[in-house]
Amino acid sequence: MLLVNKTIAIVGGGPGGLTLARLLQLKSLNAKVYERDLNKDARVQGTTLDLHEESGLKALRHALLLDEFKKNYRPGADRMIIVNENAETFFSDHEGKAEEDFGSEHFRPEIDRGPLRKMLLESLHPDTVVWDSQFVSMETQGEGWLLHFKNQTSAYADIVIGADGANSKIRPYITDIKSFYSGISGVLGSVYDPGTTVPNIHTLLNGGKIMAFGGGKCFTVASKGDGSLAFYLSCKIDEPRLKNIDFADKAQVLSWFKNDFAEWDSMWSELLEYAETPFLPIPIYCMPLSQTWDALPNLTMLGDAAHLMPPFAGEGVNMAMLDALELSECLCNESFSSVQTAIATYEDQMRKRATAAAQESLENGEKMHNADALQTMLAFFGGMHRE
Repeated sequence: MLLVNKTIAIVGGGPGGLTLARLLQLKSLNAKVYERDLNKDARVQGTTLDLHEESGLKALRHALLLDEFKKNYRPGADRMIIVNENAETFFSDHEGKAEEDFGSEHFRPEIDRGPLRKMLLESLHPDTVVWDSQFVSMETQGEGWLLHFKNQTSAYADIVIGADGANSKIRPYITDIKSFYSGISGVLGSVYDPGTTVPNIHTLLNGGKIMAFGGGKCFTVASKGDGSLAFYLSCKIDEPRLKNIDFADKAQVLSWFKNDFAEWDSMWSELLEYAETPFLPIPIYCMPLSQTWDALPNLTMLGDAAHLMPPFAGEGVNMAMLDALELSECLCNESFSSVQTAIATYEDQMRKRATAAAQESLENGEKMHNADALQTMLAFFGGMHRE
């Protein structure tokens, strides 16, 4: 095997990096994960994740973790309603939708980020993850790399894999191609005890998800396993204007929302009024669809580090986990003559797959943020529901 007696450093302990570590360890390979979080109990934020049959769930099957996933996912959390800016319901799949349908291409079970991360961490050998390891730089040493971290420690690895997300520090060692702004930005927030603070939204949510469309803007709300909810509002906005909003100042955020979302019912602004601060602004970037680079003999990347894309097809975590699976299969394939050849094969198929997903995500972003978004999304989900 190409990686026998090799040390593998995975920079980044998100779902993609942890899935890769699990898959490599199943092959008895020496993989370490270097994660910037201080420890395993660092707060994991964000909305819930839906895993897809042909990507995220496929990776979990190969990682022998599907049964564990079934213990941790939230049945019914994938049920959804579509409403307009006045919270009038136009579509609901709460009635008649199968609670569990593993194996179906349309079944996309939801799991909170925290339980998914915990499940992956517990599948790894003790001390696989080196916490408080914020990557700073690296240099070649012999046939490998010497990595340096903010805590003044260093580590050697024969092979380095960047799984460090949208603002990857590993990516510049591979390519100087940069992402572009999509023209759309999102704002992420969380509300605790929503049954008391935002009862109207809480009732509408009913343990599932809400997608609201109006005036070229979108509002997504999702329930979480701890009883809280997460919301993500998005709209077309110039990036400089977004940077002028102080998202730690709730009054300023509310003022912006009430101006830009003036036609939206007041129940939506209640979400912001009762949300935890600071809010998280997310300008949405995408890597060029035509990106390419020459494969290196001991360095590659996966997930957002490799192919950052908008979230409007739900592909981010799924692509990262499928990257992990395909990279592990290439690195463990004895038919390749060298690690570089294995990496080149992985990167070629990864870029083709990611390009298609990114194209779909960009197109969906346009559909979800134009004047006809409600009708477009009703037609899409209504058609899928009839299949």
